Amino acid sequence: MGNLPSLKDLLGLCKIKVVMLILLTAVVGMLLAVPYVPSLLLIIAASAGISLAAMSAAVFNHVVDEKIDTQMSRTDRRPLPQGKVTREQALIWGAFLGVVGIALLVVFVNLLTAVLTLLSLIGYAVFYTMYLKRATPQNIVIGGAAGAAPPVLGWTSIAGSNGLEYALLLFLIVFIWTPPHFWALAIHRSEEYKKAEIPMLPVTHGLEFTRVQILLYTVLLFLVTLLPFLTGMSGLIYLICAVSLGALFLGYSIKIFLEPENSKIAFKTFKYSINYLMVLFVGLLIDHYLLMNFGVVA
Repeated sequence: MGNLPSLKDLLGLCKIKVVMLILLTAVVGMLLAVPYVPSLLLIIAASAGISLAAMSAAVFNHVVDEKIDTQMSRTDRRPLPQGKVTREQALIWGAFLGVVGIALLVVFVNLLTAVLTLLSLIGYAVFYTMYLKRATPQNIVIGGAAGAAPPVLGWTSIAGSNGLEYALLLFLIVFIWTPPHFWALAIHRSEEYKKAEIPMLPVTHGLEFTRVQILLYTVLLFLVTLLPFLTGMSGLIYLICAVSLGALFLGYSIKIFLEPENSKIAFKTFKYSINYLMVLFVGLLIDHYLLMNFGVVA
């Protein structure tokens, strides 16, 4: 198995920044699930389990994509292409993280959350990474279901199946957000995806078609983000947040569509989309506690 890898290199397989965003959406799901502050120990156990499972999925993604990663400047500095971690070491590390994460959920949270988390892990690490990513330009749309699961996992960890319809609204927001988020990056890196023979939408259908799809999905996202307010799940604070953030996202998407010669706008849109999701979910949280503690009405 060669020399033992450093902790830094092992963590480099875990996509920590992505996991932090996943964790944020999961914790917001936990806190929105009940009209009181949940047990801190339960939040910590659920957060640890969900995070470790997400890290496990990321490691398996690195293993499967090792050959692709060597061909793309965005990914060729990762531990596996650099030879800092062997495939065997990565597989053991990924399996360890997954087993510990699921075990934490079974023992300290509940079986429903453990099962859903395991299905999400398999969906991303196996179904998306090994098959969908290479099979269809709709890979991001279909595979987005695994990435949209964390708020549901957070919800079920606190409330079980109670109020699950509201958790599914959170799922829907992340699910619809994923394509315009990732297609913006795919436009920015289209030549690299073409070289690596990954059938991303800009490669298979062209940049112009992808720009139209980003715009259409952003319009749909704007409408979907109104649902928590329209269903009474959230109040005016969230509505103001959703409309403001959505208008900015639409502005970026329109700019991508109208300025095809602008080489920087796609990557700017990708970066904004990350901040968009973070602030939107924080807005949900602030609104929830204002409604709960101060009786602010929708």
